[in-house]
Amino acid sequence: QVQLVESGGGLVQAGGSLKLSCVASGRTFSTFARGWFRQAPGKNREFVAAITLTGGSTPYADSVKGRFAISRDGAKNTVYLEMNSLKPEDTAVYYCAAGTQVYYEDYYYTVPENYNYWGQGTQVTVSS
Repeated sequence: QVQLVESGGGLVQAGGSLKLSCVASGRTFSTFARGWFRQAPGKNREFVAAITLTGGSTPYADSVKGRFAISRDGAKNTVYLEMNSLKPEDTAVYYCAAGTQVYYEDYYYTVPENYNYWGQGTQVTVSS
């Protein structure tokens, strides 16, 4: 089993920044990729960004490209999501996920069903 704990959410004004963290524990060696997803009230969970163990693949949703950056610290088993130029439409619960499968096309890292473990989520609210 792998446990994921997110932190760093909060309330920020439009144009501001936040940095989310996701710390993994347990059988982390079994995971290959980490992803960030978000879910706004009344909407489906949507992909935000992902990163593979090697950092070789870092796909982003079009809506966050150029504003968000995903990174990882292997020694700390931690993945970060730096969010800049935040917009009210970025308001959502942000979830960290870990997957054990290796894919050779980035598309598969954008699919929630391809992740095995999930954190409890952290709320991000962007005021206008």
